[in-house]
Amino acid sequence: MNKEIRWRQRFHNFDKAYGQFHAAILDIDKLSVLEKEGLIQRFEYTFELAWKTLKDYLESKEVIVKFPRDVIKAAFQYEIIKNGEVWMDMLEKRNLIAHTYDEERFKFAIKKIKEEYYEAITQVHSYLDGELE
Repeated sequence: MNKEIRWRQRFHNFDKAYGQFHAAILDIDKLSVLEKEGLIQRFEYTFELAWKTLKDYLESKEVIVKFPRDVIKAAFQYEIIKNGEVWMDMLEKRNLIAHTYDEERFKFAIKKIKEEYYEAITQVHSYLDGELE
């Protein structure tokens, strides 16, 4: 029962982070450079909460996973994640994306977040939100 409570609590934090991330994505074309830097930060902590929520959810179903890569693979195996390649890409690129002081990396990060990562995180958020009922 504790694991069930834990994933629900973690989802609550993920849900709040996702709401802020979603709001920034909706206005992405209107954001200043400084605001886009904030969007990247929102992506980073939303992604972290997403995989940690997945970990807790899987553990509540008796699937033991420890590391982000294992969590993503298991979530894909159990059809919680629809696009495992994008999730692995997010995991691999998260450190690169954090270094937005380089203009090319900055543009790359915004493009990836807007065109791929947002949809993948939204899909997992929707799945887990449906599991609360």
